[in-house]
Amino acid sequence: MSLLPLTFIFPLVGFLILAFMRDKLTEQVAAMSAIVGVGSMLLSALCTLIVSYTFLTNNPAGTVIEIPLWTWFQVGDFAPSFGLSFDGLALTMTGVITGIGFLIHLFAAWYMKGDTGFARFFSYMNLFVASMLLLVLADNLFLLYLGWEGVGICSYLLIGFYYHDRANGLAAMKAFTVTRVGDVFLAFGLFLLFREFGTLNIQEIITRAPEVFDINNPTMMLTTMLVGGAMGKSAQLPLHTWLADAMAGPTPVSALIHAATMVTAGVYLIARLHPLFELTPGILLYWVGGVGALTLVVAGFCALAQTDIKRILAYSTMSQIGYMFLALGVGAWQGAIFHLMTHAFFKALLFLSSGAVILAVHHEQNIFKMGGLRKNTVGILVLYRWWRCTCGNTLGHGRILF
Repeated sequence: MSLLPLTFIFPLVGFLILAFMRDKLTEQVAAMSAIVGVGSMLLSALCTLIVSYTFLTNNPAGTVIEIPLWTWFQVGDFAPSFGLSFDGLALTMTGVITGIGFLIHLFAAWYMKGDTGFARFFSYMNLFVASMLLLVLADNLFLLYLGWEGVGICSYLLIGFYYHDRANGLAAMKAFTVTRVGDVFLAFGLFLLFREFGTLNIQEIITRAPEVFDINNPTMMLTTMLVGGAMGKSAQLPLHTWLADAMAGPTPVSALIHAATMVTAGVYLIARLHPLFELTPGILLYWVGGVGALTLVVAGFCALAQTDIKRILAYSTMSQIGYMFLALGVGAWQGAIFHLMTHAFFKALLFLSSGAVILAVHHEQNIFKMGGLRKNTVGILVLYRWWRCTCGNTLGHGRILF
């Protein structure tokens, strides 16, 4: 388990290298950006694989391993640690984030080739993954909140990546502002939890919660305001308006946000703290399950009215996250996380495939203006050209040669 910190350290180091060196990179050595960005994700994925194998072979089911690193700071009795926690849920989430994150980075190395902000793009992507890993591995809610805000700022930077277009900047601001509304509720929930338990350590709170509170205790119901943060990050009604506009970013960004990082954070938070929600069955059923059920229906109807291929997939994500919230609301914790994992794979494939199609039709995103792909056997040719490009052959940026 000594390799566990490296899972988020490698992407963080990749971000630092690219952030400080990107202005010094010339066109001749810009390929180093891809090597650093993709390579850091590969190392992170390998560390996750080794840690997961070690954990599964040496520990019985239900084991929770905590790795304290250092005391972050101390103010009176409040001394949050900078420590990691690893169990079955963290294993699943870490595998999804690093595994799919690596594949998306690999695709992005081809998709973004020739872009003037190549190094800047990979620095943001690396920081995005590092923040999400910190979120799911944190052993306390204060450190989790740091990762939570980290994915928020990275989503702002990546959605507004092409900031020269004012519409993209406005979309980034909208995503940042709407999710901040949910984050305020999450912060209030953390304040209440610390007041009642005197700690923000996740395992201590989960263990002591049934001893401190009865079913439907009013204070306990107030602490579940943190579900507001989950609704904001996971784009559930009424904090859903930012997700479709987030398609302003490059397609690999959309894939990363929808498949492996930001929108899954709310599902993870509720699943991680499910013993708290079990003490408030009304909140769990109506504010988690009910909102999820309503969202999945509304998002499905919204998708029917879209013509932009990426916005259709965005509403599909919103609907699928609604299914996960519905499963959480009825207490199907394992089913919700299983669907999160399967959704990460097929939604990443859908977004990356849409990116290949968009390039194939010369950056056209209207589905009613797409045609003739069948004649070009686009699937085989896209994969072939992608393979050639990643192996070092040169292709013109922004087009696929048939």
